[in-house]
Amino acid sequence: MYVDPQRNNEVRKLNLPAIQKTEIPKKHQQEQSNMNDNNQQVSDEMEIDPDTEQQEVQKQELEQSQIQHNEQTVTTKETQTHTDKPPPAVSTKFLILGKKTSGKYNLTDFQILRTLGTGSFGRVHLIRSNHNGRFYALKVLKKQTIVKLKQVEHTNDERRMLSVVSHPFIIRMWGTFQDSKQIFMVMDYIEGGEIFTLLRKSKRFPNPVAKFYAAEICLALEYLHSLNIIYRDLKPENILLDKNGHVKLTDFGFAKFVPDVTYTLCGTPDYIAPEVVSTKPYNKSVDWWSFGILIYEMLAGHTPFYDSNTLKTYEKILNAPLKFPSFFHEDAKDILTKLINRDLTKRLGNLQDGSEDVKKHPWFSEVIWDKVLARYIETSYEPPIHQGQGDTSQFERYPEEEIDYGIQGEDPYGFLFKEF
Repeated sequence: MYVDPQRNNEVRKLNLPAIQKTEIPKKHQQEQSNMNDNNQQVSDEMEIDPDTEQQEVQKQELEQSQIQHNEQTVTTKETQTHTDKPPPAVSTKFLILGKKTSGKYNLTDFQILRTLGTGSFGRVHLIRSNHNGRFYALKVLKKQTIVKLKQVEHTNDERRMLSVVSHPFIIRMWGTFQDSKQIFMVMDYIEGGEIFTLLRKSKRFPNPVAKFYAAEICLALEYLHSLNIIYRDLKPENILLDKNGHVKLTDFGFAKFVPDVTYTLCGTPDYIAPEVVSTKPYNKSVDWWSFGILIYEMLAGHTPFYDSNTLKTYEKILNAPLKFPSFFHEDAKDILTKLINRDLTKRLGNLQDGSEDVKKHPWFSEVIWDKVLARYIETSYEPPIHQGQGDTSQFERYPEEEIDYGIQGEDPYGFLFKEF
């Protein structure tokens, strides 16, 4: 997250009946124990070091292979279709295990240069390493605010998710640390800015441009879903462009490991799926609904169910017909009709072949997916930046304030953020 746009974010925890817990058979408990041991071994052997970036990529690939192998033995089969029946019992022992990220860095390792974005929880700064001279982004969150807004679980989930993901179109986290008041996350600095900014300048994207960005985002979602991670906050503000114009999905504050279903209402109103609005249990199919809304906004310059009144936006999401501008291509209308579909048994991405159904749709007919993944496709737009110089021209200027980072003392919330 470079900017946490309070302009359209809404977070609300639902008061739902307690989930029934079930005991895992001893066999599965043993597998879970083995999974813990294996992941700990990977964590110990594969610490991230920005000075050896080439080796890190290879290590992350090996770690990812280990994680996927372990998850196959302990996770339940993902729910693919919607049902009005009571949700199945969920065991709280099914958790994704993030690698260790704490203790590798501290504040003295970096020079804080300027603010890139602000939000309700804290700030994101451009920083420069005192060791290798490279530029990074430092996400700083205030512990007291996190606790006050009841976002402890989301914050810990974000660290956990970012510690295990490794993909060309997803931002990378190098490490974490904390002081008595804040938690810090060291991230890649993606200097091209947000797709949100580019879209507002362009009004709307031509069909090929929207398709290019959608293809890269589709592969990022496919990868996350292969790990049973739901992203839950897809929108232009959370998609950055790197120096060459390729996308980087950022801000994993609402991401969650969900092998079956979950219940929390969170995200951005315009992008929330109807099953979330109506407080029903939901699965990863909510990301494909949001994916459809994103494509619509890139093509039209606005979302299909927007209203200045949030409650009316929710009403439209639940009941309003999907209408298209006259200039939409027929294939675009078709894929959007199938993605922005209230019937989960018909929603593209939630059918038998999952993401393959999305990739095989006629709107993507000319896309060569292997080349997209390898970043061999020429980008639609290359940000006008000076590479490798900490160029911040694509980000808004924010008033700088006096910071109190690095304070050590009484820490009443430290026990809530042990993994940082």
